Amino acid sequence: MRKLFRKFLPHHETVKSHRWLRPFSGWLHHPNLWHLHRRSVAGGVAIGLFCGLIPGPLQMISAALLAILFRVNLPVAAFTTLYTNPFTILPLYVVAYEIGAWISGEHSGNAKVHLSFPKIHWHNWAGALWDWFIAMGKPILFGLPLLAIILSITGYFAVRIAWRLAVMWKWHARKQRRTTQ
Repeated sequence: MRKLFRKFLPHHETVKSHRWLRPFSGWLHHPNLWHLHRRSVAGGVAIGLFCGLIPGPLQMISAALLAILFRVNLPVAAFTTLYTNPFTILPLYVVAYEIGAWISGEHSGNAKVHLSFPKIHWHNWAGALWDWFIAMGKPILFGLPLLAIILSITGYFAVRIAWRLAVMWKWHARKQRRTTQ
């Protein structure tokens, strides 16, 4: 698994020496931010899944800050936030709304009215989206954090289990090679 991640992730020295990140290089020296081991990668995935539901362009920034704070793999945390995109964000928010409506007890027959997307014109798109978001109210306020927590816990344990299974498979394959020789 390590080889797969190393293929796509930048080297930590290139990140530390980047001119925009040079003032923060003191925080970027902890080895867990860059090493690929099961705890660091699982924590990075958990943080990325949690921060992926943050609205707006603050997803990667918050994932990077939390990765530095909790000392988990920084590139994995930032990359994992990309699971939210224009195709997945609306279904995720619908699931969050349903979870929030179920928890808050506001699950009624008019839930479909709240989830219908407003007509957006180029001159009022930001206001229309904000009004739509506010109209969802308490269910989305409860549902988004709960969905983020559920996704991050699930992602953490899924990575830990997958990593363990991959290691066990490699041990088994090595044992098979040794017995056939």
